[in-house]
Amino acid sequence: MDGSLSTMTTTLLVSWSTIVAVGALAGFIAAVVMDWPMSRQPDGFVPAAIAAGIVTRQSVDDVSTAALLAVHHAAGLLAGVLYSVFVVGFSMSLPAVIAVGGLDLIAHLLGVSLVSGFIYAFFAHFVLPRAGGRSYEEQATAIRGQWLRSSIVFGSTLLVFVPFVLLSVGG
Repeated sequence: MDGSLSTMTTTLLVSWSTIVAVGALAGFIAAVVMDWPMSRQPDGFVPAAIAAGIVTRQSVDDVSTAALLAVHHAAGLLAGVLYSVFVVGFSMSLPAVIAVGGLDLIAHLLGVSLVSGFIYAFFAHFVLPRAGGRSYEEQATAIRGQWLRSSIVFGSTLLVFVPFVLLSVGG
């Protein structure tokens, strides 16, 4: 072993595997939390249906509710893993200033900000234009606005949930 893993474990306040597991769980939970505000917005689950349509290679109108929720929640889980990668990277490269539940607060805030921004930018400026069609031509601004609000809900959930879980498990 080259020692990099042991260096990483001692540099982090909690293990990288714990951060990844909690981040993935938090991402999934954040996606589930997003379901409620999404269901209350004028376009409803259209943004999630657009993403699911691209993944399943179906039109937005043909995507089932089960498929769009599965893709949406899986994307949340993956975004939680991306958050974890950011946190581990920042925790290893920045000096620890303050920790909450064994989590470097600066790394956490940077991770939440970057993953929330990435979610918005990726879906609003890559997924939506790829979908094309009526949704893109007639509703692009409204759908981007909904994605922005949804990414804020996602980030807010990560912001609170991750430290809460780490504090709960003894951090």
